[in-house]
Amino acid sequence: MEQKNYTFDDLTEIMETLLSDRGCPWDKEQTHETLREFTLEEAYEVAEAIDSHNYDALKGELGDLLLQVVFHSALAEKLGKFRLGDVTNSICRKMLRRHPHVFSEEGDVTTEEVLRSWEEIKKNEKKDAARDRSMLDGLPKVFPALQTAQAIQERVSRVGFDWRDVKEVREKIKEEIAELEAALKTNNANEIEDELGDILFSIVNLARFLNLSAETCLRKTIDKFKKRFHYIEQKAQEKNLQLRDMTIEQMDAIWEEAKKKKKTVEQ
Repeated sequence: MEQKNYTFDDLTEIMETLLSDRGCPWDKEQTHETLREFTLEEAYEVAEAIDSHNYDALKGELGDLLLQVVFHSALAEKLGKFRLGDVTNSICRKMLRRHPHVFSEEGDVTTEEVLRSWEEIKKNEKKDAARDRSMLDGLPKVFPALQTAQAIQERVSRVGFDWRDVKEVREKIKEEIAELEAALKTNNANEIEDELGDILFSIVNLARFLNLSAETCLRKTIDKFKKRFHYIEQKAQEKNLQLRDMTIEQMDAIWEEAKKKKKTVEQ
């Protein structure tokens, strides 16, 4: 028997049924606040599927994220705030407004010109809305710190507030490390915290100049660390050892073994 191919309209109808009088008790209890964490979780799972280059997973995770959009819209409609059609209408208007180089007669433009124009249009939109008058406003407060730092740096770069080249960024990192060393000698916790934050911010700048995502770099290192530590746990188990009873030298030796094993596999 051939399976039906469901559409976006089917999804909205399913959600309407779930929230109806004969619908699901759990779904009917949900609010925007209770769905908040689910929405964030689904967005991160989309990111994980992208990182793994798993298109089957990406298809499923995008569906889960789309469900959150439909769910929130259905709840808002029940509250008399807005409908799903208002969501699609809003984003269509925004995309048309922010792409005059595509949907008007402005002619060919470069990527850099597009980004500058995008920021200017956003700034004007926010002025019209009498809010968020700074070009640094509008970033989600729940963004990871590295991602926020890089987004801020990219924005100010578009108006020329930036280092001239990667050499200057590297010198800045050295300067910040020296300032941290000085702060450590004072044993002042607040000063140490400030200087360490400055180093992290400078490292993000370096990633940006190298056309890398600082967030992605750190996540990859975290994944690498986890794999190598799992290898230590595995080897300890094979030798009937408890990690707390092992010396740091023993664990370091297995760590190096894990590194060599990875290099051999890559070759």
